[in-house]
Amino acid sequence: MAIRVIQWATGNLGRAAVEAIVSHPELELAGAWVHSAEKAGRDVGEICGIGSLGVTASDDADEVLAIDADCVLYAPIVGRKKEAIRILESGKNVVTPLNWFYPKSLDVADLEATCRKYAVTLHGTGIHPGGITERFPLMISALSRAITHVRAEEFSDIRTYGAPAVIADIMLFGKTPDEARNSPMLNVLSGGFQQSLDMVADVLGVVLDPEKRATHEMAVATAPIESPIGVIEPGKVAAQRFTWEGFVKGKPFVMARVNWLMGQQHLEPDWSLGDPGERGDRHGRFEIEITGDPSVKVTFHGLHPESIEEGLRRNSGIVATATHCVSAIPATCAADPGIRTYLDLPLVAGRAAPELIRAAS
Repeated sequence: MAIRVIQWATGNLGRAAVEAIVSHPELELAGAWVHSAEKAGRDVGEICGIGSLGVTASDDADEVLAIDADCVLYAPIVGRKKEAIRILESGKNVVTPLNWFYPKSLDVADLEATCRKYAVTLHGTGIHPGGITERFPLMISALSRAITHVRAEEFSDIRTYGAPAVIADIMLFGKTPDEARNSPMLNVLSGGFQQSLDMVADVLGVVLDPEKRATHEMAVATAPIESPIGVIEPGKVAAQRFTWEGFVKGKPFVMARVNWLMGQQHLEPDWSLGDPGERGDRHGRFEIEITGDPSVKVTFHGLHPESIEEGLRRNSGIVATATHCVSAIPATCAADPGIRTYLDLPLVAGRAAPELIRAAS
């Protein structure tokens, strides 16, 4: 029997998730909740640009939760605990890229109780936060001893991100530095990245100092810069850097960082995306670095588009985030009830192309 999945929200990530669900040999798309009335009543495949799937989207949460399904991939712009609880109460497992990666320091007693009462599982995943900041650093750390520092860092050209409302109204690009300092992004992102710091520290056997450090830096345009939100004028924010650090006895031990730039020209300070490497990744990369004996550095290529146009059409980083969630659905549905992290699940892997699986059977 196929695992029946509901997609909750069909923005950039949700559309990529639908594509991954319908190509996964163990999964079946059962339904979709959509935010806008314009999408309601339409075929989910047509919304996602992959052709008719015979599944109709709805903006009625009660109607969607009444669908017979095993799991919900929960991916609105902002995750809400009450909404997640409501989904769990419908008897469906939840996989989400929004929160609950390793909620050691969060009040999740209500979530945990709901999972146990309704015999369902909640799993937070993704790539950043998620795989790049937790799962993969821990895997790579097995190659080193006497580890003194762990770094996970994103470098992204935000011109490839086709979500103008998010860029302008939530990230606050194109605003003055004073306005951008009030961006909710530091608080929104801190909830996830600080969980990443906790997971890495706990598994590597250290106790972090009580206070973690979260910083927000900005660079402004020195000349007009074309962007997905229009021209960013001189003096307005055109690059942002967010850093989260955990310390052991006052010394940095684990760090997660995002660098978001509107290109690499006309910025003050003169930030860049760094060395593109042999692949020539001009629009970004992810790095993981373990300092120990030996020290190890891994660079992830292919998770950023090769051109701005490609990114606006189909951003590979968003596709990877969605696919990591979809790949975790079978293990999540098979797990014991409760909030389950990477540490609780078996190895999560992708699947071969459907035509190859059919040819082998």
